[in-house]
Amino acid sequence: MKYSLSEQEIIEFNNVLEPYLSHPRIREMEQYCAHGRISVLEHSLDVARTAYRLDAMLGKKSDLQVLLPGAILHDFYLYDWHDRPLSIHIFRMHGYTHPSEACRNAAEIFGVDEKTQEVIRCHMWPLTLRSLPRHREAVLVCLADKLCALRETIQR
Repeated sequence: MKYSLSEQEIIEFNNVLEPYLSHPRIREMEQYCAHGRISVLEHSLDVARTAYRLDAMLGKKSDLQVLLPGAILHDFYLYDWHDRPLSIHIFRMHGYTHPSEACRNAAEIFGVDEKTQEVIRCHMWPLTLRSLPRHREAVLVCLADKLCALRETIQR
């Protein structure tokens, strides 16, 4: 998807995310691998940029104080899922459990509001069937996550 941000949009994007990106716990995400050779932090930034671009293409109707923190924190689980033993219980596997772990961390460390928590909890829909995104911001992050994960996996 080709969509470049204006100088003003770059400033707006950075201003919203600066308090998160300067936090040491967010920097921990650099040490964990998401897809291929991409770190969880790189992936999360890619998801935030993509969600922001999608919102801009659709008329800029999202609350950026929900959209961008939700995007940057959607994979804020703080462990290397590749090192975890496989569970024979499908619903205990990383794909099902990491949204709850990321949401718990985001609420505990950043005190994010309920709408931002929904963005984080719902980003794996439809895999997590009961976590249906209800707000525009959650839908955009869910879609952006799928687009970015696919691109990162193919570009290995």
